[in-house]
Formats: sequence, structure tokens, C-alpha cells
Amino acid sequence: MKINKDTKIGEILQSAPEKADILIEIGMHCLGCPASQMETLEEACEVHGIDVEEVVRKLNDEK
Repeated sequence: MKINKDTKIGEILQSAPEKADILIEIGMHCLGCPASQMETLEEACEVHGIDVEEVVRKLNDEK
């Protein structure tokens, strides 16, 4: 699964549950919240003050 800024958190967790560790590591501790499941990665990053492009790279294992 190629992740981009429009990918929903719920889609990431369903398709690649191992990526949850990366999201938690960068400060997204609310992955179990029902509202977060429908948020895009970009929306979640905005709320947490995190650079979405950096997160996309990490989630896609890009260096």
C-alpha cells in the first residue's frame, strides 16, 4: 500500500497495522479514537503539528 497525505488513518491501520508503531512514535497517540479512523494523514498531522511529508516518507519506508 502506497501511503499519501490523503490516506485515512483507519486505512493505514487496517492495511498495514505494523505502521501504528511509527504513528505512535511521532506523537499520534489517539489511534484508537473513533474520530481518528476517518481523518486523513494530513488532517492528523495538522492537529499534532507534524510535517505530513516527513510522515509519508517514514510510513513508505523512504529515506
